[in-house]
Amino acid sequence: MGIKVLVSGSGKMGTEVLAAVCREGGVEPVGVVDLFAKGDSISLPDGLGAVPFGSDAAVLVRETDPDVAVDFSNAEWTPRLADAALAAGVRLVIGTTGLEDAFLKKLEEECSRRNLGAVVAPNFAIGAVLMQHISAVAARYYEYAEIIELHHEGKADAPSGTSLATAKAMAAGRDKPFLRPGTEKETVHGTRGAEVDGITIHSVRLPGLVAHQEVILGGIGETLRIRHDSLGRDSFMPGVVIAIRHVMEHSGLVVGLEQLIGLK
Repeated sequence: MGIKVLVSGSGKMGTEVLAAVCREGGVEPVGVVDLFAKGDSISLPDGLGAVPFGSDAAVLVRETDPDVAVDFSNAEWTPRLADAALAAGVRLVIGTTGLEDAFLKKLEEECSRRNLGAVVAPNFAIGAVLMQHISAVAARYYEYAEIIELHHEGKADAPSGTSLATAKAMAAGRDKPFLRPGTEKETVHGTRGAEVDGITIHSVRLPGLVAHQEVILGGIGETLRIRHDSLGRDSFMPGVVIAIRHVMEHSGLVVGLEQLIGLK
C-alpha cells in the first residue's frame, strides 16, 4: 500500500484532489471528510470503488488511519481537521486560504512538537508560484505596482491568498516602500482597490473564471506585466502531489510551495 490520503472537502477542489490521488502511483485515497457529508461512503472516479465518507474528522481519521490529510475547505473547518489529524500523527497538506496567523503559529508549534510535516500554500499551481517568484525579483526595479486577481464567483475570501502572498514577497525584496499614487477625488468609494505594502490589489469575482492573477509594474515609459492563468482545477494537482510526498519525508511546517520546487 502506498501513501494513504484522507481528502478533506467534497466540493470542486476536493473532488479534483480525490481524482488526482487515484491517478497517482504510490498514493491511495482512504476516505473523504466533509462537514456536510451525507451518507457513509463516496464513490471514487472511473469505477474504482468507494471509500468512507463522514462529517466527523476525528472519527474518519480513526477509521481510515491515513498518513496524510489534504484539506481544501474553509478557514472555519481547517483548524478542526488539523486538531484531529495531528493528534493521530497524521501529516497535513492545506490549500485553504484566509487562515489566521494564530492558527499557523499553533500548527508550526504542533508539527515541531510531534515531529510531523505540514505544507500550507495559498496556491499549488507551479506556474503561480513561479509568477510570485518572478514578480518579487522584478519588484526591485520598479517604483509602482498593482495586482489584479480574478476568481470564480464562489470564492469566499478577497483578496486571494495568492495576491496577498505575492504583494508581501514583492515588498520584502525592496529597500523602500512602493509609491502609490493618491486620488484627489474617488467618486465611488473603493474604486482604487485595497492597499497592501504600497501595492494596490483589485479583486474580480465572475462565473467562468477559475484562478488568475496579473502583476503590473510601472516605470518611466514602460510597464511590465506578469500573468498566470489556472484554466482548470487540475492545474493545482501536481503541486498537491509534491506536497504529499514532501510531508512524508520532512518534519516541520512549510508555508508556500517555493522551497519544495527549489526556489528557496
